[in-house]
Amino acid sequence: MKRNKTIKIISLLMLFMLLGFKSKVETTTYKCMIQMTNYSGEGAYVIISLLNPEGEYDKTLYVQGDDDEWYSEITAWWKFHGKRRADIDAITGATISGGGRMISVIEIENSKIDTGYKIRFETVVENQEYYKDDVEFELTSETIKNKIKGKGFIRYVRMMAQ
Repeated sequence: MKRNKTIKIISLLMLFMLLGFKSKVETTTYKCMIQMTNYSGEGAYVIISLLNPEGEYDKTLYVQGDDDEWYSEITAWWKFHGKRRADIDAITGATISGGGRMISVIEIENSKIDTGYKIRFETVVENQEYYKDDVEFELTSETIKNKIKGKGFIRYVRMMAQ
C-alpha cells in the first residue's frame, strides 16, 4: 500500500517536471498600419498572412473585411484557408476604403523572425483587380521596422513592435 502511494507521488512529480519544462512560445505584438491608395470603388479586403520559407501559407494573421461571402475572391489565400478553415472571427475587421488608413494588431512568433518566413498582404476590391502580393517581404529584424510600398491598392505598410 505504501509502495503504491510512493509510485503515485513520484509519477505526479515527474508530470509536473515535464509540464514545467515545456517551452512557451514567445511572441511579439505589432501594430500594423496600412495606408491605401486613392482608388475609387468598394472597400478593399486585405489578408495578412505568414508564409513559411518555402513560400507556402503558414497562418492567417489578420483579415480586413468580415463578409465571408467574398473570401473566395481572394483566390490564393482561399486555396489555403478553404482547406484548413481555421476560425478567423477573432482576427477580422472592416474593409478599408480608397485613401483610408487602418491599424491592426497582429502577433508573430519570435522564432519566425530572421528564419526565412515572409509576411504577405493580399488585396482585392469588388469588380476590380486582385493583388496576390500587394506587399510581401521577408521577416527580418530590419525589414519589420521599415515602411514597405505596395504594388496595388496599398500605398504602404508600416509595422511597429509593441
